[in-house]
Amino acid sequence: MAQVKNILFIMCDQLRWDYLGCARHQALETPHIDGLAKRGVLFARAFVQSAICGPSRMSFYTGRYLASHGSTMNGVPLPVSERTLGDYLRRLGVPTALIGKSHMTADHEAIKRLGLEPRSDAWNHLSECGFDAVERDDGMHLDDTVDPDLAYNLYLNSKGYDGRNPWHGWANSADGPNGDILSGWEMANARLAARVDEADSETPYMTRRAIDFISAKGDQPWCLHLSYVKPHWPYMAPVPYHAAYGSDDCLPVRRADRERIDAHPLHLGYMPHPESEVFSHLDRRNSVIPTYMGLVKQIDDQMGVLFEHLEQTGRMDDTMIVFTSDHGDQLGDHWLGEKELFFEESVRIPMIIYDPSSHADATRGARDMRLVEAIDLVPTFIDALGGDIPDHILEGRSLLSLLRGQQPASWREFVVAELNYAYAWCRRDLKLSPDEASATMLRTERWKYIHHETFRAQLFDLQEDPDEFYDLGTDPEFEHLRREMADALFQWLRRRKRRVTLADGEVEARTGAFWDRGVQLGQW
Repeated sequence: MAQVKNILFIMCDQLRWDYLGCARHQALETPHIDGLAKRGVLFARAFVQSAICGPSRMSFYTGRYLASHGSTMNGVPLPVSERTLGDYLRRLGVPTALIGKSHMTADHEAIKRLGLEPRSDAWNHLSECGFDAVERDDGMHLDDTVDPDLAYNLYLNSKGYDGRNPWHGWANSADGPNGDILSGWEMANARLAARVDEADSETPYMTRRAIDFISAKGDQPWCLHLSYVKPHWPYMAPVPYHAAYGSDDCLPVRRADRERIDAHPLHLGYMPHPESEVFSHLDRRNSVIPTYMGLVKQIDDQMGVLFEHLEQTGRMDDTMIVFTSDHGDQLGDHWLGEKELFFEESVRIPMIIYDPSSHADATRGARDMRLVEAIDLVPTFIDALGGDIPDHILEGRSLLSLLRGQQPASWREFVVAELNYAYAWCRRDLKLSPDEASATMLRTERWKYIHHETFRAQLFDLQEDPDEFYDLGTDPEFEHLRREMADALFQWLRRRKRRVTLADGEVEARTGAFWDRGVQLGQW
């Protein structure tokens, strides 16, 4: 096998770590994703820096925590000063493209201050998170705001699907019994088949776009971020995936009555949200989750199509492949829908990395149990392509040594995730200002500690209580441990990398240089 020449960075949206065959799901078979795990390494304890799409992805793309890059909520622009994956790889001669979702909000105010011409190369670069946007599609295209030039909608129109927004009217809606159209936004319709043919649904369409891109590149190096919208809601799948699974195939719900009685104020605040109310009913939960599983199955089938193309073209021999997700989905666990909070169902993600290099032969099929983070991917890609990792900027660690069977002298003792819930409905119910609506998680092998800006801290013993039912945040027996965890979090915050414009080597070179220039301060 050759050395790494290309990067295929595959991301699903809202895919839980335990909804894959290689995660030992009881019914969901994902042979193509599982096959990638057998050829690479499955990092079984991988965590995002935020369980919200936008902030999580900005950490994936920058290699930095929310506290450093500042894009703390959906819709909060990533500062133009932040370097992204595309910035690093272009310097190595590897252009970085996007097909699918990025959920990036551009810092247009700053771009205007720079005086950049709209749609210029520099403007596009800063507006698309450093990606060459072959086709950007963030999903969730509402009828009143849909882009009239959305490529997927134009494709659907060309196939005979009428309307201004066939993404909604066909790909994410179903036919009703009386000739009416039933929206996928209503979870009561999740078991119905999407109106679109399977070949024209979102996941196969984006796969074909990726294959076209890879084919056009030939032997030229590339990095492609193939970012699927599914299995993110609307929970609606085309035939046959809408009926591939039944309620008996769902994982047992993980929740306890005591969570509703003795809940933390923030946990209690999220329970009345509409999605949480829906998933709190077992019959409704067991109606929606089979469709979620069908969408995952469709992704796996498309992985088979994509990987076969890579094999046939020889690209499997020189392409590093990552399969991951931007966060999970509560799916009714802990009486919650959606994601956002720090339960494992939300912050833990699948992460599979295939390294084509012969140096990785010793680890093929391994299940690595070390704590890894989303921010580790950027330094991993730089490392794999032979670049120098800018340690004064990046806060993640390269996983290349782990992929190649090398044992680092030390590894991280904890992972960190952050949450700003200023947009959440419960924020007003809790009578908090936007600045008060924040929390930070520090998770070790055994303990999960959550600092809340306003409310009391939380603590879970993941060894004795893996389901996170018993909050030890007020237990006097664990007061000393809570103080230790709070101190560790404080030390972490102090170590954020904010000097990003000057590398350590340059600092070292400048140390004392003023003396050599004749500025001999303090001389007698």
